[in-house]
Amino acid sequence: MKKPITGYHKDEHDDWVAELACGHFQHVRHKPPFFNRPWVKTEAGRNQMLGEELNCVKCEEGAPKDYR
Repeated sequence: MKKPITGYHKDEHDDWVAELACGHFQHVRHKPPFFNRPWVKTEAGRNQMLGEELNCVKCEEGAPKDYR
């Protein structure tokens, strides 16, 4: 289920996490060749992706919202 990115924060390992409109969080790592997301490395890149949709598996599973 596609949900838009509304913000970001870093986790305890200093990895970026996207905050989705549905209330779920999803890691957005740039670790080629498995995760190719160079946009996550800069603030401008992250800001440009605000509103873009990511597939939210947690919504599909009916998981409760995430909290920090």
